[in-house]
Amino acid sequence: MSLPIRQLGRSDLHVSCLGLGCMGMSYAYGPADEAESLRVLHRYLDLGGNFLDSAEIYGPYKNEELLNRFLKDAGRERVVLATKFGFKLNDKGVIAGVDSSPANVRRACDASLQRLGTDHIDLFYQHRVDPKTPIEETVGAMAELVQEGKVRALGLSEAGADTLRRAVATHPIAALQSEFSLWSQEIVADGILAACRELGIGFVPYSPLGRGFLTGAIQQVSDLPADDWRRTNPRFTEDALRQNLRLADAVKALADQKGCTSAQLALAWVLARGDDIVPIPGTKRVKYLEDNLGAAAITLGNEELQQINEACGQFEVVGQRYPAAMMSMLNR
Repeated sequence: MSLPIRQLGRSDLHVSCLGLGCMGMSYAYGPADEAESLRVLHRYLDLGGNFLDSAEIYGPYKNEELLNRFLKDAGRERVVLATKFGFKLNDKGVIAGVDSSPANVRRACDASLQRLGTDHIDLFYQHRVDPKTPIEETVGAMAELVQEGKVRALGLSEAGADTLRRAVATHPIAALQSEFSLWSQEIVADGILAACRELGIGFVPYSPLGRGFLTGAIQQVSDLPADDWRRTNPRFTEDALRQNLRLADAVKALADQKGCTSAQLALAWVLARGDDIVPIPGTKRVKYLEDNLGAAAITLGNEELQQINEACGQFEVVGQRYPAAMMSMLNR
């Protein structure tokens, strides 16, 4: 298998059309098996992938350390490596706000470089916009890291259109990472995707499978591990999940009609939204990785896309994307 290559915005970063989100290997989605995670990473490269996504918060810190161990074996030069900074942690490693002050930008970068065991980060994202620090100051500090050779390109995550315009006026932005899938399309309604295209910013959707929901594998809350973060998510309460399953069922019916899996249909739909889009589905199992990457071979025509939009658009998604405290950190 070979994966088509897409350019991230106007940067010199060229990545496989499907990246690999690594969060679940170390964080949020219940127990993980490091040996299996390493097999996933190696298999991803074997199948033509080259774009890995991490963050200091994943673990915290454990995911970057995992990628360090992987890269020592696989070779740093084979990977376009992205990581993120910006959450403030308390002494228990729990999110306690955001901090994108210039001092924290530099601290986070140096710490990530050490954990990753590399001398440069290919794509360095601000994980959440810090309302207390002007974006010009944050991006200005990030730009200094580019000048020093520690970072190749800059990104933002969950930033609104006005923030993007202000950021680009300070330094080119290669990519915006925000949630986007058949059950999370706010970036279109809010004009954020249009702003990316206006400004020449690539778009990297996270959770393109709706945190696993669109695969059809989650039918009830008990399908999730006891310590899975999704149990705190309003869309995964028993009542919301029961109503939202109508959307998953619609995706399954469309996938059956196409002769593919639900995951492949959902990812093919995201890929078909434009060559400037590079989704990063996450997984910690080889079988799911192989299934996901199969989406790159699926072509959806205009009539099929319209059919999918109409079939899925009739269901109103029940529940917010995040608990209230995390919703308040989104920049719109």
